[in-house]
Amino acid sequence: MELIQVSSARLEVQRLPGPAGSILAPIVFLHEGLGSVAMWRDWPAQVCRRTGRAGLIYSRRGYGQSDPIPDVRGAGRLQPDYMHREAWEVLPELLAALHVELPVLLGHSDGGSIALLHASQMAVTACVVMAPHVLVEDQSLRAIAQARADWQSGLLRQRLQRYHADVDCAFWQWNDAWLSPQFRDFDIRPQCRRIAAPVLAIQGTQDPYGSMRQIDEITPTLGHFTPIALAGCGHSPQRDAPELTLSHITRFLAALP
Repeated sequence: MELIQVSSARLEVQRLPGPAGSILAPIVFLHEGLGSVAMWRDWPAQVCRRTGRAGLIYSRRGYGQSDPIPDVRGAGRLQPDYMHREAWEVLPELLAALHVELPVLLGHSDGGSIALLHASQMAVTACVVMAPHVLVEDQSLRAIAQARADWQSGLLRQRLQRYHADVDCAFWQWNDAWLSPQFRDFDIRPQCRRIAAPVLAIQGTQDPYGSMRQIDEITPTLGHFTPIALAGCGHSPQRDAPELTLSHITRFLAALP
């Protein structure tokens, strides 16, 4: 693990080496709304081994071992455009600092939305998203409100504590943003339609945080689009159906030029 300075924060970064001499674009892993480098566990390493690519994992500010956000429930509270800012400001700066060009973006949940937003404006080799959010659904807000109840009972905080240096910052920055009235207008479908790179979108049919509409409405008008529905899978395909998800990703990336 290393800490990379980006603007005013240090971000936790883990690099996964690829095969010697490989010229394939590296995979950049973008975590979920409560995720971190550690919460991916060994799944990114499996993806990199199977696809023959190097990998890069990082924790967004306030997550994992990255710098916390001061006064996260007050002056530091995330605004409804926090995923746009991550995609268009923070991620490009991090990639430049690490000399990464034309990556394959692989994002889960919030990370999937960030991947789509980045690919809508900047050149990437491909975009793989699992359970992304392209608009706000009532079922998403119900699940996030339930997460707040689980947090207040202490159960969720206990589960997450080992993955984050400041677990309260990690939880509240995500939960407060999503449950704010202003976030109801979050809608990145217009940006998705401008993506020129190939996109693979994977959605579980039993995801409490979003319906199949979340990938059905990505519909890029320029690049090739491959939607995949995983029957019986919940919000985390990499945990609920790891081998099947890995097979879809491997096949998709193998077909790239």
